[in-house]
Amino acid sequence: MNAIASVAQGFIGLFTAGGTTFTGWVTGIIPQVVCLLTFMNSIIKLVGEEKVERFARKLTSIAILRYTLFPLIADMFLGNPMAYSFGRFLDEKYKPSFYDSAVSFCHPITGLFPHANAGELFVFMGIAEGVKKVAGSYSDLAVRYFIVGLIVIGIRGIVTEKIYFRLAGIKK
Repeated sequence: MNAIASVAQGFIGLFTAGGTTFTGWVTGIIPQVVCLLTFMNSIIKLVGEEKVERFARKLTSIAILRYTLFPLIADMFLGNPMAYSFGRFLDEKYKPSFYDSAVSFCHPITGLFPHANAGELFVFMGIAEGVKKVAGSYSDLAVRYFIVGLIVIGIRGIVTEKIYFRLAGIKK
């Protein structure tokens, strides 16, 4: 009987710990996410949508920026899944590679910009909680993950572009 009671207590303890974590998010990360979204949308409105569009066209004319900085800006300002709408600034032939880069960056951006992909935040925070117990902070993890993510999306975008051009018979 003691074993059954112990298992039941452990089972309830799991949900109690989950509730404590959730309460921390409600009083900590969720208000931060709302403030970040408000700030990002305010910047776009203040700068003007026409200027943002002109900037995007110039930025996407350079391949490495098209698959690193452009997806970063899209994910940071619009978040997942709206970030993919930044593809409207691209020629049709670049859209598959941009999508590959943008979707691949949705997780690495989460540590520094949690509003970018709230669905992935729970995965990141779960991993970060373990890192925090060992290292005392998850800031280093967030920065490293972000940098590696930028490198990976740059590689993915360029490789996907080459593959797509080859398969579609597009000459650059």
